[in-house]
Amino acid sequence: MTQSPGQAKDGEPTKDSKERMSARRRVWTILLTVLSVALGGYLLYRTLAGYSLAQLVESVRALPASRLAAAGGFAAASYLCLTGIDWLALRAAGTPLPYRRVALAAFISLSLGHSIGFAGLSSGAIRYRFYTRWGLKTADVAKAVLFCGVTVAVGLMALGAVAVLVHPGLAREVTGLREGAVLAAGLACAGGVAAYLGLAAWWRKPLTVRRWSIEMPPLPLAAAQVGLGAVNFALVSACLHQVLAAVSDVGYLAVASVFVIANAAVLITHVPGGVGVIESVVVHLLPKTDVIGPLIAFRCLYFLGPLALGLLAFAVTEAVFRWRDAGGAAATPSRTAAPGPAARS
Repeated sequence: MTQSPGQAKDGEPTKDSKERMSARRRVWTILLTVLSVALGGYLLYRTLAGYSLAQLVESVRALPASRLAAAGGFAAASYLCLTGIDWLALRAAGTPLPYRRVALAAFISLSLGHSIGFAGLSSGAIRYRFYTRWGLKTADVAKAVLFCGVTVAVGLMALGAVAVLVHPGLAREVTGLREGAVLAAGLACAGGVAAYLGLAAWWRKPLTVRRWSIEMPPLPLAAAQVGLGAVNFALVSACLHQVLAAVSDVGYLAVASVFVIANAAVLITHVPGGVGVIESVVVHLLPKTDVIGPLIAFRCLYFLGPLALGLLAFAVTEAVFRWRDAGGAAATPSRTAAPGPAARS
């Protein structure tokens, strides 16, 4: 039997084969990112095409300071909630870290990941850089990132179920769907959350998908996932509601319904920061309201502001890490150098 050129003798991929696969993944990642940015740019252009720069600036300046302050508070509370999700994820992985470290890594990774796009991968890579420096193994970081991703999914479904099922008539009016479709969507979201909690309560064997083995968290952790995930999206919805309420008499649950739909679209398209997607969905679902100014304010408060802070914090922490690494490297030769005259005497 002849050996395949892409495999070693034991059937494992060779180093060259792994490098080629890695290069192909990088190419596809870059291609998908470019396409996502292009899609977001097109949607944003289509949404803003009817406005001049002066009109956009004036629409933002017209928003009351009290509404902007409240929206900023809800945005800050959302990021605080996200740090709690990371802290919970590390406990679920069996590798807890002090909260101050988790909060630093989570805020930087998520403030950047929300705007970079492919948030699971981009924020996961930044988390990996921090957590491995603090002693975690690659598998532990992967478990934590997966836990956070599942928390986002079940939290979005939980908020969607509440927003749709509590006021199905309102959800029907906002979405334009028939009552049966609205109820089906709400029940599907609620069923997904219930199924996840049921698996956490009764399924103790690892779930195997190809080469991956996934262990369900215990029920208390799973319930905390659902709760924190839903609270996070509820806070972001509250941030958006505050700026929209400055120009329209719109209810919170209506905004939450719109935000759930917009985020579902963002998860599908992976557009960085949801640029254009959130705006397009909100404008389409609330056509009778001039929401451009509030949407710009929302993007500044929840995405651009944290992005600037995250970049600054990332630069400072990288400088500190490099300084410490350089200090450790400088100290190493003195411990391993050949003994001097005094040592040989």
